[in-house]
Amino acid sequence: MLDIKMLEAMPMETIFAMGIVKNARLYKEPVKWVAIRGRIPDWAIYYHKAHLDIGIVSKEGDKCFTEEVIKELVPCTKEAFNVYRF
Repeated sequence: MLDIKMLEAMPMETIFAMGIVKNARLYKEPVKWVAIRGRIPDWAIYYHKAHLDIGIVSKEGDKCFTEEVIKELVPCTKEAFNVYRF
């Protein structure tokens, strides 16, 4: 489970979780997603077509804004969720 201490300890712009998921709340087809720590101790999840490289997903993907999906992909404490970059 992601917590604020884990975020503070990791280097900025670290991809710390990723996967491929089929979730209709994101897109009708499977998508590749990545969770990235930001420049300050914040983070975000980006997603794009499943066949793309994680570098493309992290730079050109759409950001996830749905709380339920965020917590499903990266289980986290309330404090960690509060620093999610919306």
